[in-house]
Amino acid sequence: MKMPKNAAEASPAPSASALMTTGETADYLRVKERTIYEMVARHTIPFTRATGKLLFPRRLIDAWLEAQTELPAAGIAPPPPIYAGSNDPLLEWALRQSGSGLAVLARGSVQGLEELAEGRAVMAGLHLPDPLGQVWNVAAVKANLPAPNYVQIHWAMRTQGLIVAKDNPLGITGLADAAARGLRFATRAAGAGSQRLLEVLLSREGLSLAQFNLAGRPVDTHDDLAALIEGGEADCGLGLKAAAGHLGFLPLVEDEQFDLVMTRRAYFDPPIQRLFTFARTEALARRAAQLGGYDLSRLGTVIWNGS
Repeated sequence: MKMPKNAAEASPAPSASALMTTGETADYLRVKERTIYEMVARHTIPFTRATGKLLFPRRLIDAWLEAQTELPAAGIAPPPPIYAGSNDPLLEWALRQSGSGLAVLARGSVQGLEELAEGRAVMAGLHLPDPLGQVWNVAAVKANLPAPNYVQIHWAMRTQGLIVAKDNPLGITGLADAAARGLRFATRAAGAGSQRLLEVLLSREGLSLAQFNLAGRPVDTHDDLAALIEGGEADCGLGLKAAAGHLGFLPLVEDEQFDLVMTRRAYFDPPIQRLFTFARTEALARRAAQLGGYDLSRLGTVIWNGS
């Protein structure tokens, strides 16, 4: 048998692929293909049909396997005390004021779920709409965290809209107006919930991001976006009312759902319990009112409990 001359000539093993087929997944898990189809039907294994074909992200399969593993009482390092995911001014203030001890790694909703799934964070925050913008977060949580030991807790309903300069000197009326006039439009990173929301809003108006005059590189947080507008580097961008401050603001979505996800065990650990205990205080309610654009009436409600 002729052997390849070097590693570059060798075909990669099926399990090394980022996306595995049904047959490759069955081989990887050492089960029959029929078993994989049954698990897909019961939604007990991570999968995607984004390309029209049934595929299985290897990274999520590995995370799912780890979540199903029964561990000894000692010897396994817990996730680091980090909150990862979407940027939220009220939450980040509460994490500090509550003495939770959680560090903040706010790089977007999708990144937060990945950090949580891979054990690099203890809690993630997200606001990811479905393609129609009618259901929030649950589909993304199930796709990225399919194991039954996660719980999704509601934090707040928020108002998002166009942040513009103080007193709106350009007279901006909405997304279509900003596109038509070629105004400099600030954006967030691709994995940010606000960017996903922008795509939904543009789709509703028959627009695409390609029609906009983008103002430089995407920014990481709502405050960064507001700073671009305040500094005259952008004319407008989609962001939170809570981040607008003294700038102008045109509300577009007043019922955006922001949730927190963690394992059931982590929910009962001191850092997260300190956060939710503080969340029930008058101090948090006052802060929310000062920032504006928050509805806390359902804070603490269980949205999804690993089923």
